[in-house]
Amino acid sequence: MKMDVLRPGMMTTVQDWPGRVGYWQVGVPPSGPMDDVSFRLANVAVGNAEGACGLEATVVGPALRFENDAVVCVTGADAPVTVDGVAVERFSPISVPAGGVLDVGTVSGHGMRTYVAVRGGLDAEEYLGSAATFTLGKFGGHHGRVLAAGDVLTTHAVARDSVPQSIPSEHVPALTDSWQIAVTEGPHGAPEFFTRADIDTVFDTDYEVHFNSDRTGVRLIGPRPDWARTDGGEAGLHPSNIHDNAYSVGALDFTGDTPILLGPDGPSLGGFVCPVTVVAAERWKLGQLRPGDSVRFVAVEQSHAASPSSLGRDRRASIPAVFSRGGDGDDGVVGRRDAATVVTYRRSGDDNILVEYGSMTLDLALRARVHALHRAVEDAAPRGLRDLTPGIRSLQIKFDPDVMPARSLLDMLGEVEDALPDTSELSVPSRSVRLPLSWDDPSTREATERYMHGVRADAPWCPWNIEFIRRMNGLDSVDDVYDTVFDADYMVLGLGDVYLGAPVATPLDPRHRLVTTKYNPARTWTPENAVGIGGAYLCIYGMEGPGGYQFVGRTTQVWNHRFPSVVPGFEEGSPWLLRFFDRISWYPVTAEELLDMRADLAAGRGAGVEITDGRFSLAEHEAFLESNAESIALFRKGQSEAFGTERDAWSAAGEFATTGV
Repeated sequence: MKMDVLRPGMMTTVQDWPGRVGYWQVGVPPSGPMDDVSFRLANVAVGNAEGACGLEATVVGPALRFENDAVVCVTGADAPVTVDGVAVERFSPISVPAGGVLDVGTVSGHGMRTYVAVRGGLDAEEYLGSAATFTLGKFGGHHGRVLAAGDVLTTHAVARDSVPQSIPSEHVPALTDSWQIAVTEGPHGAPEFFTRADIDTVFDTDYEVHFNSDRTGVRLIGPRPDWARTDGGEAGLHPSNIHDNAYSVGALDFTGDTPILLGPDGPSLGGFVCPVTVVAAERWKLGQLRPGDSVRFVAVEQSHAASPSSLGRDRRASIPAVFSRGGDGDDGVVGRRDAATVVTYRRSGDDNILVEYGSMTLDLALRARVHALHRAVEDAAPRGLRDLTPGIRSLQIKFDPDVMPARSLLDMLGEVEDALPDTSELSVPSRSVRLPLSWDDPSTREATERYMHGVRADAPWCPWNIEFIRRMNGLDSVDDVYDTVFDADYMVLGLGDVYLGAPVATPLDPRHRLVTTKYNPARTWTPENAVGIGGAYLCIYGMEGPGGYQFVGRTTQVWNHRFPSVVPGFEEGSPWLLRFFDRISWYPVTAEELLDMRADLAAGRGAGVEITDGRFSLAEHEAFLESNAESIALFRKGQSEAFGTERDAWSAAGEFATTGV
């Protein structure tokens, strides 16, 4: 069956549930419906499987003309729904005659997003195992974009066992403008990152939903933390900065002083602290938060969280209040092992455990330990395992709490830890990847100017990020910044730092590790493949989007947008260019030369990428550090003094009191 899009509505996309799972470690978000309860109930109502493709619209719904008789259901936010001008009910199967028009109007009551399911389910091309639309990545759904007037959608044939049914009222999610949302403590609590008073404030505050919110994250307006630390050390100048680790959907991410609830199109990896995480069964509420709504976080015990697999009373979506005796009371730390390398197990919602090694330092030996744990858990393949995402000194393990309780996972991780081999002799494949770099590229200058005009004009890193990097590191000139970047070999420690195979990398030689802080608040726009430094790390932005690293230039694509077509330099079957432990180095090109290279790659030709196979030996690296210990210590001393001077200047200027909202 076909249907014509007469009016697309606002941000209307094709989604499926649970979305694109299994690619978190390379920066591909799950996408899927923000409100999975309403989406799945719409499918149940028309007799589809819960995860069948349907539509999600924001504020304004679509108008669709059906070629044949159809059964549809509209759920979600309070919006008028008509068939050929006659009002019909939401959360019920509706018959639309051949030639009839279903019209989902503008949300007039509570909520933000509406959902449309059609019996048989929409037919959409899959990308990496799912048809969910990720508009920022330009894939999934209907040509990787929002719907437009004139589009034609089609459905699958109706299954023989398809039986439409009405949705019981006690299953319909309760919408409001004053939300209570259940969260678990962690991963980053008091007293390590936040003060006790900060955590009390998180639970005692009625946060306001900011208008600048979308599927990547819901920005909130609320009080600024006092913070338990003065800075983030090697991770950055602001106390919110940490060495990059994996995020959970639903994490309350403090990007500087700004709290953001990460959504299903949010980043998989980043360097900011998250004091609490929305439990899986309550994340549907993020999709219905409307600008101006209030949000109150309620701490619950991990073991008492509702099951996200349920759609009935057990899900508790129809009850607006969250009833709780309090959280787990452990600051999100669910276990520690005292050994030569300390292991900390942190809770990140009721469906993630974040395993951290050692202290808050940049140490490749810790990344080697993470690698060993990653491989061991992957080989064990416990039932209920969903994703494994390594960070700088951590591994996040996503699991299905209905299949594998958190306690069982912790017990298994203890057994795996006991059996891990000595990683001091780690040797892994490590390719040399030489990429072009347009230094101080015009596109990055434009992004900085946009930031100054639209976000913040008085930031210490404006108007020129490279000068800020020079000052932060106590270098004599910006030419020294240039020489340091081009002399360095950057080892890839994580992927997906800012989506789509974007590397987080650090120089192997500590004397090349330029340390900066991240934007606070973050940029709203960053050009695709901009290259920046944040903390002691370098990142290549995989796509356009927000960002916070200090710009040094721009390079060619690290994600094959022509996938599954093969492009020179990219492996067959993989749209991402880089791998863990690759070593990136740069050669200079002009802005014009880079544009030509980018055009060549977009056309399916080579793009100036030079790759040579090799290996990385941790023992050899440790020997290098030892033989150069004196000059490394001297470099770090000068860098630390410059860092302290900048921090003192920030404090005197009131920078740490900036709210960022």
